[in-house]
Amino acid sequence: MTPQGEARRAMALTLGFDVLAAGVAMAAAVTFRWMETEGAPVNALTTGAVAAVVFAMAALFSFYTLRVHQQVWRHSGWPDVIRIMQAVGLTVLMFVPVVFIWNRLVGFPRSSLFLALVIWVTLILVGRMVALTRSTRRPFQMFTPVRKDAPIAVLISNVAHAADVLRDMRSVKGGAPVRILGMLEIDGVETGRAIRGVPVMGGLNDLSKILDLLHVRYGRMPWVAVAGDVRARAKMSQVLEVAAGQGAEVMALGVGSEGLHLQPVRPADLLARPVRRLRSEPVEALLHGKRVFMTGAGGTIGSELSRQCAAMGVSQLTLFDASEYNLYAIDLALREKYPDLDILTQLGDVRDPVRLEQIMARAKPDIVIHAAALKHVPLMEMNACEAILTNVGGAVNTFAAAEKLGVERVVFISTDKAVDPDNVMGATKRLAELALAYHAAGTDVAVSMVRFGNVLGSSGSVIPLFERQIAAGGPVTLTDERVSRYFMTVEEASSLVLQGAANNGHPGDASLYVLDMGEPILIRALADAMIRMKGMVPDQDIEVKTMGLRPGEKLHEALIYDDERLLETGVSGLRKVTPETRRAKPDGFDGRLTALLKAAAERNRKDALDLLSQMVPEYQPPGDD
Repeated sequence: MTPQGEARRAMALTLGFDVLAAGVAMAAAVTFRWMETEGAPVNALTTGAVAAVVFAMAALFSFYTLRVHQQVWRHSGWPDVIRIMQAVGLTVLMFVPVVFIWNRLVGFPRSSLFLALVIWVTLILVGRMVALTRSTRRPFQMFTPVRKDAPIAVLISNVAHAADVLRDMRSVKGGAPVRILGMLEIDGVETGRAIRGVPVMGGLNDLSKILDLLHVRYGRMPWVAVAGDVRARAKMSQVLEVAAGQGAEVMALGVGSEGLHLQPVRPADLLARPVRRLRSEPVEALLHGKRVFMTGAGGTIGSELSRQCAAMGVSQLTLFDASEYNLYAIDLALREKYPDLDILTQLGDVRDPVRLEQIMARAKPDIVIHAAALKHVPLMEMNACEAILTNVGGAVNTFAAAEKLGVERVVFISTDKAVDPDNVMGATKRLAELALAYHAAGTDVAVSMVRFGNVLGSSGSVIPLFERQIAAGGPVTLTDERVSRYFMTVEEASSLVLQGAANNGHPGDASLYVLDMGEPILIRALADAMIRMKGMVPDQDIEVKTMGLRPGEKLHEALIYDDERLLETGVSGLRKVTPETRRAKPDGFDGRLTALLKAAAERNRKDALDLLSQMVPEYQPPGDD
């Protein structure tokens, strides 16, 4: 039988039971009432029969009109109880006038109506409580209040996480934010059981059938609430595909530090990344009471690093950025949240060594975190000299000022595009890695360089682009359907950067770390999932167009060179590149670096790219310069 047929059959049985219970209740009440008295009137039998029929017909009309028959007994809740009481009241309002018009209530005991209501409501509620007992072992959960406007939903989760979520739902003041009709356990092995009173209706593969069934029964499409392991990438993609095809909205339901939270699924939910339990003690020991200088403080990474540093109790935080608006935004956010923190907000460019050293001398930092960079690959292909001046010159200037002023540590943010670079942006970041490693040797500065992939939602990333295109109705544009990229949330990336800084405490050592980015994600799969997150179907509701690779773009990125090896650091998600990958400083390196920056400053693109490729042999500039 189809879900629609099964649902209609169940609704017919529900309506039949409730109407039959009404007739039986009235007949029993009239009979019982006359049995208590001596000498029933001649028309007592007729009156009782007519009253039972009229009462049943009124119940049929009321319960059908108010859709009580659409209730699923094993999902019964407080809203169902309220709806039943409303239908019972409507039945009485219809019954009394009809019987009065028929015979002026002659031969009808007045008290039998009250008795009939007691019997009828008892039969209705007991029937549902029996179903709840068989399904959930919690017959009284139907009397647990929920918010009147609470949407209905199907929960998809593993058993352990579902138990936590459902426990917290029952403790929400004012009622739970969503009414869970049932649960799909990921593998379906718990089907037929109940988790904290919620029946397990099947596995993830049953989602389409269950949505169909509940849509018919309730007259509206339930939400799909996901929690726990189901938010892993493969499973989430399956959920989004089914939900989009059914027109169901997908929500993330979980338990956090602020209690139960329910929110739309975000791109971060597609990463399939485990929750890392990082020890805060090493980072707190590194930062607490220290003075921190942050370049690129207004950017995606820089602003999050600034927030995490502030949370660790730094004594002073210097925000240094070339963007007036970005600097204003992070300054405002930090002052609102940390009103007692000493914040020094300075507008400046890392290309300007005089300004950089001036502000650093004023701040007297213990730690410098260099997050300033130009990162947009195609844009840097068209502005190669600017990329060199900022990404290479800025890194060199920052380290030089830090060394001169006695800074203890320098942290440098690198990128996976620095590995076997095919573009200017990647080559400049690779050269910055090499320059810092060479310049750190023999100094009193400990340098930590952290290499990772794309950050979700960062400026210039595909996530905000896709969101704008989907909001505009499409098309969503891809460079190539084969393109894959590593992704990480900015919060996780920033926390691991600080773990890397805490891991390296050796003066004169430049340690290179890479972050565990998980498996790369196909950009086409990401685009499809984001479209489905909005309840639409790719290539049906929203067109997806392939535009071709842009200058400097790769199909796939890597995190390490072929000759590099990784060592575990003891920190989950953070690995150290083996020291032997840092070669000895080549002869003439400083001279070529000076010449490179001079050519870039003179906007001599050809000479600058030639020098860049000499210093980073893996990079070969395009021939049509």
